[in-house]
Amino acid sequence: MLSVSDAEAIILNLVQPLDERRDTEVVDLLTADSRILATPVTSPLDFPHWDNSAMDGYAVRYEDVQHSSAEQPVILEIIEDIPAGYQSKSTIQPGQAARIFTGAVIPAGADTVVMQEKTRRQENCVFILDTPKPQEFVRHKASFYQAGTQLLPAGIKLNSPEIAVLAAAQCPQLSVYRRPRVAIFSTGDELVTVDQPLQAGQIVDSNQYAIAALVKESGAEPLILGIVKDDPAALEKVITHAIAIADIILSSGGVSVGDYDYVDKILESLRAKIHIRAVEMRPGKPLTVATFPSRDAINRVSTNSPLYFGLPGNPAAVLVTFWRFVLPAIKKLSGITEGWEPVFLKVRSHDELRSDGKRETYLWGKLHLIDGIYEFHKAGGSHSSGNLINLAQTNALAVLPMGKTLISPQEQVQVLQLVNE
Repeated sequence: MLSVSDAEAIILNLVQPLDERRDTEVVDLLTADSRILATPVTSPLDFPHWDNSAMDGYAVRYEDVQHSSAEQPVILEIIEDIPAGYQSKSTIQPGQAARIFTGAVIPAGADTVVMQEKTRRQENCVFILDTPKPQEFVRHKASFYQAGTQLLPAGIKLNSPEIAVLAAAQCPQLSVYRRPRVAIFSTGDELVTVDQPLQAGQIVDSNQYAIAALVKESGAEPLILGIVKDDPAALEKVITHAIAIADIILSSGGVSVGDYDYVDKILESLRAKIHIRAVEMRPGKPLTVATFPSRDAINRVSTNSPLYFGLPGNPAAVLVTFWRFVLPAIKKLSGITEGWEPVFLKVRSHDELRSDGKRETYLWGKLHLIDGIYEFHKAGGSHSSGNLINLAQTNALAVLPMGKTLISPQEQVQVLQLVNE
């Protein structure tokens, strides 16, 4: 049985990111949010596009106003008003100024802007009541970005700031990585769908819905393959189909050591290499991770063989193992160059946290900001791997390392942050 850290290292080493030559598509800027940029972006535009004013005030020649004060103000003639979007036709001569507004083009001859709060206007003249700094409140052309250089690198997620930059750079279309395809199915004769009436001994397959939601939140595309009965032939058929269409395959159930847990045997019959069979963690001990031989070129989604995760059947264990192992794998696969590792924080525990110390233990709860310090509040009720109810509205997992049996209230604890960025 592997440690959690060893299992994580094996999984992330197995993940091969999407290929920028084959696994890309062109999208419009308005639909590019949350996508992963596949190629670097440059722009033919300088930022700012021209010298412009950072303040409402007066465009002046510094040499005219370098000795101004409230006691002895310099008086300049106002020759023009320059609003934003207007190109001045004048050149500022000695003894002259132009009224200018934020974002407007600096007129020829001027090199400094005096903010209006340090002036007094009288008809067609302005009194400069303070000495500005040379070139004050002038945003110089190309001082933010120089045309032709890299604007944004490949491998980043496009959030609202990046979308704004691309819009300003007049990039209407972008090359992004396609969304990773994740095949999802659940195993078990006892499972029914949400719209079926429950019979004695049956349970609703919540795992499929939870995993599909998690996959969507990660930016990948879920491929729902449904419920598969505990039948070796049916399992082999759905796994074979998943190999042909997906980058990652996620099954839940059937990976323990029960009489009806067939998944590992079927993987072996398909010549899969099983890298992980169990992990020293609670919940989530029964975890299978496997890879397959190269697929036939006709059926390939990409050159990489899919990565198979056989997740536990218990619902809490499914969510914990997804957050801990699958989510980083999807992020790395998606083409993100950095930031796909799990995010851990050291925070204060509000509650007493207990474990038997035999395995690395994950307890779910919520982070609260108390007087500027994050505090972990454990979810109430049972922390059984079969209890899904108290996982609702949680956003963090407290981690008790192997050998650690108690964390007292107000003691520090390491937590896995669950919010998907």
